[in-house]
Amino acid sequence: MKLIILDRDGVINQDSDAFIKSPDEWKPLPGSLEAIARLNQAQYRVVVATNQSGVARGLFDMGTLNAINHKMHEAAQLVGASIDAVFFCPHQAEDNCDCRKPKPGLFHAIAKRYNISLRGVPTVGDSLRDLQAGFAVGCAPYLVLTGKGRKTRDIGGLPPGTQQFNHLADVVEHLLSQPQA
Repeated sequence: MKLIILDRDGVINQDSDAFIKSPDEWKPLPGSLEAIARLNQAQYRVVVATNQSGVARGLFDMGTLNAINHKMHEAAQLVGASIDAVFFCPHQAEDNCDCRKPKPGLFHAIAKRYNISLRGVPTVGDSLRDLQAGFAVGCAPYLVLTGKGRKTRDIGGLPPGTQQFNHLADVVEHLLSQPQA
């Protein structure tokens, strides 16, 4: 099975320092949903792993988070794309949970759900914690320069072997141009 793990905010949709708190605030980045469709056409299963501390902060509830994700799924389907699953952490950093990136709990849950090793599975994020969480379980880290990506690149400290691309469509183009093993 070919799998790819994407962060949501800043990779698939526009990010906001004030959080994405409603379906109306969720807006796809140009070309991101089409890039997911290309992955699907190449037999990739696309999974989202996202921190959503706005739930614990009381900025939105689980019903609203579900509505935001529903809008993402519907928008993807309109361009022929499919997101297989969304794994999320609703906690704040102070909760010290195992699922909040940079800890790898979400990635362990993905590996368990699909009954696979994540070694070499591409993970795409715009923040250091996205990449650290995937790297901890052997994922291949890809930084996109959308969202917080440029700031992340400039701060440095990226996991070894991190590849950098302007946006998700460039990552997909790179992955699909590689010879299949």
